[in-house]
Amino acid sequence: RALGILGCCLALALPAAPRGSALRPRRQPRPDGPSADTTCKNRPLDLVFIVDSSRSVRPEEFEKVKIFLSEMIGTLDVGERTTRVAVMNYASTVKVEFPLRTYFDKASLKEAVSRIEPLSAGTMTGLAIQTAMDEVFTEEMGTRPAALNIPKVVIVVTDGRPQDQVQGVAASARRAGIEIYAVGVDRADMQSLRIMASEPLDEHVFYVETYGVIEKLTSKFRETFCAVNACALGIHNCEQVCVRNSRSYLCDCYEGYTLNPDKTSCSAVDTCAPGRHKCDQICVSNNGSYVCDCYEGYTLNPDKKTCSAMDMCAPGRHDCAQVCLSNNGCYSCGCYEGYTLNPDKKTCSAVDVCAPGRHDCEQVCVRDDLFFSCDCYQGYTLNPDKKTCSSKTIS
Repeated sequence: RALGILGCCLALALPAAPRGSALRPRRQPRPDGPSADTTCKNRPLDLVFIVDSSRSVRPEEFEKVKIFLSEMIGTLDVGERTTRVAVMNYASTVKVEFPLRTYFDKASLKEAVSRIEPLSAGTMTGLAIQTAMDEVFTEEMGTRPAALNIPKVVIVVTDGRPQDQVQGVAASARRAGIEIYAVGVDRADMQSLRIMASEPLDEHVFYVETYGVIEKLTSKFRETFCAVNACALGIHNCEQVCVRNSRSYLCDCYEGYTLNPDKTSCSAVDTCAPGRHKCDQICVSNNGSYVCDCYEGYTLNPDKKTCSAMDMCAPGRHDCAQVCLSNNGCYSCGCYEGYTLNPDKKTCSAVDVCAPGRHDCEQVCVRDDLFFSCDCYQGYTLNPDKKTCSSKTIS
């Protein structure tokens, strides 16, 4: 796109507005709603006013331009981290009144604007725009790095036609990321405005009858650069959390929830999915969060994450009749010596110590609770080994 020729003009460097929104009224808060200060802030800009003070702009008209600049500053969210403002003054020559790095409050900016004096004859608009690119839109002079995406736009206000060729300069400006608005006053050449302005032209070309009514543009530019706080006004469709950004808003979710692909609604995070929890054994999901639990036979440690095997043989934890044998969170029952575990695996019965194969008595086994002793049939006597028997001698 070519940046065309421009006559006696005031050029303003402002950030680009989104296509389709420039200089169109935006929804404003109702009088009984939140104030403009809390619901409407312009997005950060690196803003450079380029003021044409050539002979065709009469002194009283130049004062109107300064009032317009001052009122524009009044509508902006001025600050080092928000909108930075610079002013250039030109005719046949170009003067940088102050760069972007100089003032960061409205009072200082307005005072500096009030001290600007017109220069002389000539309308070197191309030179002014080139100087803005070379000497003002630089990091050394206060322009913020490109990585921050702080927008830049040129708004040209002219009452005539430039005396130099600016088509190439305009093309360079657009390649450098500068969007151009053109505002004509009185005798302004509309063809030059259209050559100079960015597309779409119906959103970038404007006209006022005289410098006396140039202040009408203040509200238009405020509407253009005003960012409505949709979160504060409740005019959003976020299910859980609305987060304001420089141009509109984004949706977010409470902790434990994740934003769905529709970018507005939220779903509970599966907090028990692998890698999302720190439970040693069992994770139990709980409304966007989780709690830990343990397998049977284990107990949760004080850290509420890890588990330890229970003493399953502690009193009251088992139902063994005689002996409890703990085994890694489980248990089994056993019996004392002389007893055997019953089929129920819990109770015990005394062993029949005189059952075949359980004793070493030669003739008779005599049971005595859990023990036994040997005896002999009639006519025999127990030998000293207490096991075998010998026949008695009859005299």
